[in-house]
Amino acid sequence: MAPLYDCSDQTELLTGMRLARASLGRGEVIVIPTDTVYGVAVDAFQPAAVQRLLDAKGRGRQSPPPVLVPGIPTLDALAETVPDEVRALVAAFWPGGLTVILPARSSLAWDLGETRGTVAVRMPAHPVALELLSETGPLAVSSANLTGQPAARTAAEALASLGDRISIYLEAGRVGSDDVAEPGSTIVDATALHLPDGKLRIVRHGVISDEAIHGIVGADRCA
Repeated sequence: MAPLYDCSDQTELLTGMRLARASLGRGEVIVIPTDTVYGVAVDAFQPAAVQRLLDAKGRGRQSPPPVLVPGIPTLDALAETVPDEVRALVAAFWPGGLTVILPARSSLAWDLGETRGTVAVRMPAHPVALELLSETGPLAVSSANLTGQPAARTAAEALASLGDRISIYLEAGRVGSDDVAEPGSTIVDATALHLPDGKLRIVRHGVISDEAIHGIVGADRCA
């Protein structure tokens, strides 16, 4: 059985984080908490590791994973362009439950799947995830569940779903809000904003409401 480390215990937290970093370096898949749901995570720059993530979830390359980052500066390192509307959104909602799809830098040496030249980026609002990201850099992360199953809200739920497909589980208690219909992040596609009539498109409704998005960029700038 894959080990589960209780991050509320300082000794287990230190051990779990050390082993999680080592597992990521070896291209293995781990489970981490985020502010919305638990995620399966790998080094975003190891294509074989990304494939292991997709295999663990029973997911194809046509569903590339988002990338979690430790801060806004990393957004500029991953995206070819960052429109002013996106800068306003991440200033308002990062760290938090907003994922932004942007054109990826063509110079990046990675393979996340069939991205069509884009990257979906988020900065999570969870101390364990942010500490790990600050040490590892960008991680490809998807919800910690088999495709078609509910997203895990604890590492124990993820363990019940994924078992030994994962090397290490980091448990930080129940995450997310029970007050929203969709516990995952809100995903917006900003790839068309550079066009004269291009608009922001909300492609998945999540913890940040459409109204909150409209309040930052204006409803007229959203499709």
